[in-house]
Amino acid sequence: MDYSVKIGGEAGQGIQTVGGLLAEVAGTAGYHVFAHQDYESRVRGGHNFYQLRISTGRATSSREKVDIVVGLDKASLGLHKPELTERGIFILDAESLKMTGEAEGDPGLVHVPFERLAVEKGGSPIMANVVAVGAVMGMLGMDLSPLLDLLGARFRKKGEQVVRGNIDAARAGYDYAREKCPQCSFAPEKPVGPPKLVIDGVTAVGLGAVASGCKFYAAYPMTPSTGVLNTMAAHAKEYGIVVEQAEDEIAALQLALGASFGGVRAMTGSSGGGFALMAEGLALAGMTETPVVITIGMRPGPATGLPTRTEQGDLLFVMHAGHGEFPRVIFAPGTPEQAVLLTNKAFDLAEKYQIPAFVLFDQYLGDSQWTYEKMNTDTLVYTDYRVRGEEFRKLAQYKRHALTESGVSPLAVPGDAPHVVVTDSDEHDEEGHIIEDGGLRRKMVEKRVFRKWAHIAEEMKGPEPYGSEDPELLLAGWGSSCGVLREAVDALNARGTRAAMLCFTEIFPLPSGDWLDRLKAARRTVCVEMNATAQFSRYITMETGFTFNEIIKRYDGRPFSVGYVLGALDAGH
Repeated sequence: MDYSVKIGGEAGQGIQTVGGLLAEVAGTAGYHVFAHQDYESRVRGGHNFYQLRISTGRATSSREKVDIVVGLDKASLGLHKPELTERGIFILDAESLKMTGEAEGDPGLVHVPFERLAVEKGGSPIMANVVAVGAVMGMLGMDLSPLLDLLGARFRKKGEQVVRGNIDAARAGYDYAREKCPQCSFAPEKPVGPPKLVIDGVTAVGLGAVASGCKFYAAYPMTPSTGVLNTMAAHAKEYGIVVEQAEDEIAALQLALGASFGGVRAMTGSSGGGFALMAEGLALAGMTETPVVITIGMRPGPATGLPTRTEQGDLLFVMHAGHGEFPRVIFAPGTPEQAVLLTNKAFDLAEKYQIPAFVLFDQYLGDSQWTYEKMNTDTLVYTDYRVRGEEFRKLAQYKRHALTESGVSPLAVPGDAPHVVVTDSDEHDEEGHIIEDGGLRRKMVEKRVFRKWAHIAEEMKGPEPYGSEDPELLLAGWGSSCGVLREAVDALNARGTRAAMLCFTEIFPLPSGDWLDRLKAARRTVCVEMNATAQFSRYITMETGFTFNEIIKRYDGRPFSVGYVLGALDAGH
């Protein structure tokens, strides 16, 4: 079983409510789910959609064709009916949309009176979205009980009448669809495995921070990173986290640096435009060797660009932002699970080497939802690298920027001992006081840059190969494209092409390993990325001298799909 459902309509019509509820119910029932969203930058109006796959097998990307479309506005009919499979069904409330004539005589169009059923059975038109969810489950032949249980739990605090109204509304939509759609030929299979967690990428970044012991988060809201702020705020009281909505991104990073200097793990987040304001503060972190994690949700730029759409256009910017020379690390998770684990690794390396660490994701990963039976959290680490309490008090002397063989100086917590903890944005001596001496300046640069750099590079892991052991075609990508490339490789191998992929998630510094030998051994190598200038491909060439045979690029603000990648490969791009 592998069905795709799309909900289309205007902003404010409850698209997210219908799609999110379907995803949660399917996951709770034990199915695998992959969902992504497409929405315009406006509160109401425009045309948006939410698309999800409900499958008994693992799903890591969306498909072009859909089996059921729920059209909440008139525009959906023209936009999405051509996307239906041969047996696909388009559901609409023809009464409310005043389209009863168009719903007659077309076996692919099914009229379900969402609002009338909501009023008659539920008691309120606000339950029309629940009717729609019930109708989709009825057409797919899914068991309705997980939805009824979920509605009972969700509305329990609002009283029995509200719970009963929603349950009756859901059942009405389900029964109506079963009765009025005899042409529906969907054949449901029982789900495999236990109930699954449904989680999106941006929430996973926030949970990764919570799991890493982050105690301070400051940010100014900016799509698509705002979900990190919301997640941190939601867990602030439970885990003792200070969450501050700053007046701008300049203040957000400075607040995080102050908190980190004061002794706690700290993070800030934004999108490319907001991060542009942080560039000077980033250099301050580099000079003062203050640990900080910065998460950036990429969207198309420059300037405001396409605020709610996706692109991988900030890689080289983040790699080179900030004046002067100082080390940093960049991670780009490809799944929500990787978002948790790599956010944890970002905190660990930031603290261990006293550097800024980046978690780079895009709108596509941030808003897409995946299912997991159990996340692999065995590799989560927490090591307190700071000099605290009795250990600090026992020191005969303390030098914040002591010249060490590893390049890492002791990082003490101010106020924990009589020793003074000093740093400065000017070049400084080992104690942290301003200097002009050329010889000492040279030693400090070598400590910060060269000595640390060799150790940091050893911490980075190369991509895990997937697919053929002897590929004639090798796809390479980074971050959010991993799921699409994985299914593209499966499709290529199924049709007889020996294909494999390398998806990079630990980006900068470039990891070692045998991935470069694999690239050199493949007959045809293709780099796939969502930007106009092939930033990752250029980075690989700059670091290794290797050049890909072909590059597949997309920069219209829309994500890759398996069909898009396969089509481009067939066309020889």
